[in-house]
Amino acid sequence: MKSRVSGSTAVEFALVLVILWMFLFGILDFTRMLFTWGAANEASRDGARYAAICDDTANKAKVLLRMQRTLPQIQDINLAWSPVGCTVSTCEGVNLTITSLNYQWISPLFGQGPLAAIAMPTFSTYSPREVMRQDITAASIACS
Repeated sequence: MKSRVSGSTAVEFALVLVILWMFLFGILDFTRMLFTWGAANEASRDGARYAAICDDTANKAKVLLRMQRTLPQIQDINLAWSPVGCTVSTCEGVNLTITSLNYQWISPLFGQGPLAAIAMPTFSTYSPREVMRQDITAASIACS
């Protein structure tokens, strides 16, 4: 009689454990998504500042590479001086927008495998022009 009871306890434990693991992995995935959100916000701020200080809106690839140090999932950005059509002497700042950033869940849902990627919102940052090729808080800035 005891062996039947211990067997049913093991089955109940296994069923509860599966639900508990799914719940735990869901919390971890949601935490990863919030981290990605914050990192994208920081990467857009850093990229806009780099473009404004180093006058690098013409070289989008260098700005994107710098942003990918913070968040490697960033694939494409838009860079634009403000106001549109300004010259080096009349530009007021730079606007940077992350155009496509998707978050991929890693937790399986009831054995279905990973869920489809979720499109994250657009992250946009405006940075005033500052002094080109100089950082007012440091002796120099590496613009290479």
